[in-house]
Amino acid sequence: MITVDFENRGKTGLCDHLYSTIKSQILNGILKADEKLPSKRSLAEHLGISVITVQNAYAQLIDEGYIYSIEKKGFFVTEIKTQQKPSTCENLQIPEEIQEKNDYFANFSSNSTGFEKFPFGLWAHEMREVLNSGNERLLQRSSVNGIFELRNAIAKHLADFRNMQVSPAQIVIGAGTESLYSMVVQLLGRNKSYAVEDPGYHKIASVILLNGASCVPVSIDEEGLNPQALENEEVQVLHLSPAHHFPTGRVMPVRRRMEILSWASKKQDRYIIEDEYDSEFRFNGKPLQTLFSSDKNGKVIYINTFSKTLAPSFRLSFMILPAQLLPVFREKMGFYSCPVSVFEQFTLASFMQKGHYAKHLIRMKNYYRTLRNSLINAIEQSRISNFVTIQEEEAGLHFLLQIKSEKSMEEIQEKLQEEKIKLPLLKDFYYQNPPQKSSFTFIINYSGIKKERIKETVLRLEKALL
Repeated sequence: MITVDFENRGKTGLCDHLYSTIKSQILNGILKADEKLPSKRSLAEHLGISVITVQNAYAQLIDEGYIYSIEKKGFFVTEIKTQQKPSTCENLQIPEEIQEKNDYFANFSSNSTGFEKFPFGLWAHEMREVLNSGNERLLQRSSVNGIFELRNAIAKHLADFRNMQVSPAQIVIGAGTESLYSMVVQLLGRNKSYAVEDPGYHKIASVILLNGASCVPVSIDEEGLNPQALENEEVQVLHLSPAHHFPTGRVMPVRRRMEILSWASKKQDRYIIEDEYDSEFRFNGKPLQTLFSSDKNGKVIYINTFSKTLAPSFRLSFMILPAQLLPVFREKMGFYSCPVSVFEQFTLASFMQKGHYAKHLIRMKNYYRTLRNSLINAIEQSRISNFVTIQEEEAGLHFLLQIKSEKSMEEIQEKLQEEKIKLPLLKDFYYQNPPQKSSFTFIINYSGIKKERIKETVLRLEKALL
């Protein structure tokens, strides 16, 4: 089934965006010659759009020769021969750089970190220490795994804070989770089908598709992704966020986790990608045991990032491979160099080894707990308190705000724009058939909100909603 990300289509219409996406997949070889496309009705139901939209997109693709139809059989991909590369770049137009709009009073879609909370002094000190060390390895590339010092520091941190027992040899350093997703697809195979949670973070599916693999959205219920739904799909790899699902915030209970692990163990080629993007920020109780730690069959690949704890600009993440995949990883990926600069790796390793990271993590956890409580208290004491319901606020750096309003969502969005408040809607994170209530549920990502602006932010929300 074709999956299309409508989230970043800008001002492009649904039909044009669908046409462009299918055309791109044909030209890039993702959709093969003579491959049968979904029927108009099934694709419309899968994407949550109208049949006429799919019909118009297909009609344009037929007119331009990208697909053809056979009566009573369906639509098929035309064989397209690869164009020769142009011999000159003189006529190529360079698109203007897209500048991200940053004039919001409060942006609840951003995962940025408060500028004043980053330990600039300590970080600068560690950078100078690393530069003055005279270590010649600073000028050499590191292996695909990254430098041992950082991997060893991460292994110790996981043992101390998550009770995870891993060897530094199992850890791979990446430049952001996107680079790690790409490596996983290359490691496990583009011929496999990858399942993602629906709703979910669309960038994951985009990376999988761009790497030439197929991607299947699987709906979640109140306990997270249902393993029975997986059995109904021909998928081999599952991407999962059991500790704190995005965007619903649900935490997967132990019983469901065991069922998911059981699903993976039934076939040799099945694997789980466990994504713990903000697991450090659990405000009540002890951190939950990871799927990786519960796994006895080497079926879980664990991924985490420093984007939430340090800053998104660091582009520094890591994954932990099960021991049985290490020989395959070395054989397939051993020629790669680590994409993170050695200088930055040594700096973070020193920062962790000296205990600065652990202390910073505690400070940030306390800061975000206070920030979250201040925001929720301000909402509960405001004039909109009787018109909103707050959900899933005990973990992670976002919660849901479901509203009841006589206004249409178009009116509310227009008013929010006037008040310079950016609020993403839950429905925009569904791949197919978003429930009605998701159209009036906002995702409140509060990590980049300034505490001194909370009062004014809530006043602006009142103006928009009431």
